[in-house]
Amino acid sequence: MNSTAELKNHRYQQGLIGNCAFLALVEQNTNVSWMCWPRFDSSFIFGSLLDKDRGGEFSLKPHSDSFNSHQSYLKNTNILRTRIETKEGAYDVIDFAPRFTLFERYHKPLMLFRKVKKVSGRPRIVAKCKPVGKYGEIVPGNLMGSNHIRYEGLENPVRLTTNAPLTYVQEEKPFYLDDDIYFVLSWGIPLEGPLETTFEDFFKRTEKYWQKWIEHCHLPQVFQNEVIRSALALKIHQYEDTGAIIASATTSLPEIPHEGRNWDYRFCWLRDTYYTLSAINSLGHFEEMEKYAHFIENIEIQNSKTYQPCYRIDGSTDLTELILPLDGYMGNKPVRIGNQAAEQIQHDAYGQILMALFKLYTDERVNAKTGRSLRLVEKALSYIEQYMTTPDNGVWEFRGKQALHSYALMFHWAGSAAARSVARKLGDQSLEQRAEAALKRSADLIEECYSKDKKAYTQAIGTEELDASILQLITIGYFHDKPPELAKELIAAVEKELMISPGFLVRYAHVDDFGLQKSAFLVCSFWYIEALAATGQEDKAEELLRHITATASNQVGLLAEDFDVENNSQWGNFPQTYSHVGVINCAYAIDKARKKPPFLS
Repeated sequence: MNSTAELKNHRYQQGLIGNCAFLALVEQNTNVSWMCWPRFDSSFIFGSLLDKDRGGEFSLKPHSDSFNSHQSYLKNTNILRTRIETKEGAYDVIDFAPRFTLFERYHKPLMLFRKVKKVSGRPRIVAKCKPVGKYGEIVPGNLMGSNHIRYEGLENPVRLTTNAPLTYVQEEKPFYLDDDIYFVLSWGIPLEGPLETTFEDFFKRTEKYWQKWIEHCHLPQVFQNEVIRSALALKIHQYEDTGAIIASATTSLPEIPHEGRNWDYRFCWLRDTYYTLSAINSLGHFEEMEKYAHFIENIEIQNSKTYQPCYRIDGSTDLTELILPLDGYMGNKPVRIGNQAAEQIQHDAYGQILMALFKLYTDERVNAKTGRSLRLVEKALSYIEQYMTTPDNGVWEFRGKQALHSYALMFHWAGSAAARSVARKLGDQSLEQRAEAALKRSADLIEECYSKDKKAYTQAIGTEELDASILQLITIGYFHDKPPELAKELIAAVEKELMISPGFLVRYAHVDDFGLQKSAFLVCSFWYIEALAATGQEDKAEELLRHITATASNQVGLLAEDFDVENNSQWGNFPQTYSHVGVINCAYAIDKARKKPPFLS
């Protein structure tokens, strides 16, 4: 068990880098604690985050254990700088994953670039590179070349190219940092070309790429720094080859210590579709939105009966859940890979898909509408018709418990409305009539969730329990033709029952398979803030968003899944795209709610 002191003010003191082909977490001590190759959902090649002994290491630490460090990003990029300060001197470690345009395509190799730049004095460092395979089961042998070290026995050849003394790296001996040194770790194809000039060229190109990408973002007038960091984090969680966007880079980081709520989130959840595409659309990046929609189109081919809640990044369906013999983060077990949630029933997905397709059909930048997309609209609507009154496991993936959840009904309603709009645009009267009927039927079922006692819509038909997800009724537009007080009463009821600290909410207050929740689920905070902005309470919304982002972020502005308000600590998988999407959507909601010009604010 961890001590009380360890659990207080806990933060994932790590920065994230990536290039839409791989992701890596770098600790403030320079160690790469998490990196999966060759895909987001592959085994880690560095995984000390989950096991200090079996997870390998890639660190550029000072010789002395006494040092200070801090991290920052180069402005408007995913390039990370870690500053190390010792009595002997100071140095920076620059980490990035190359990404830039080359020959009219994006160059995003499976290569980790690291530079150690002397800042002052004459520091001594110890360079360690110990990759592993098959979640720590394979420890490769290593052979020294003329200017590289080869690691043999992994799925593909791994090579570390460096101008550092190879003997010192291989034997893990300290050496003085007299000049800048470079490291390029590659998977499969080794680095071609001179080390230093290639590094500096790739660095400049990658820096320019990210800064240009941000220049092309549409930004709100408020929370621009937070939106920029969230946008950059969201971008590199998209596996560009297929368009899938994963929920998180990590697995088995506990929602709260020692409760077993440890899950693998390196997959694409369809439940995130609407929120994610809303954020991307607000940012003005159509390419990412289109790629994600195409991913959804392609998984439709593989499963004609219904959609499962989550998929691998290649659209495959096997997410068999296994438990690994690893120590776990801070001793938290089990360590899981795969996710049993794929076997559950979550009927909200059909509506989310329809809303994603609606964005494409109504966006004039789309030059062609494929026949497959039209079939997908019809199929998703048919799923809504078929499963309208079939219980599911809900958005929170209750294991062994099903109901007619208001969250699913909400997306039946919204999806049917989206299908109706697409049908009208295409002049398909039959499809329009079917969508209209589904719209009315789902609205009737939503009203069955209304509790007169609580003056709120509940988690499911037949229960008085509240659920933070129902706040989305407000932002999704369900109350557009209803008295305004209904939405405000819903907010008040959620505040009373689910808020555990100003702005921080639990998902629900009832007992589940693991007991009562103790940590706040951050996306619920963002749903709440969006709802405030949508009901004319934008000042309160802005105040709370400022509070949440300042309180729950780590040293470089990254958010996890959960926040323990009692111990002021981040928990859950990290970084969590759901949380960063929430920041983006809240900022735009507040911006939209402002009636006066920004220069008068």
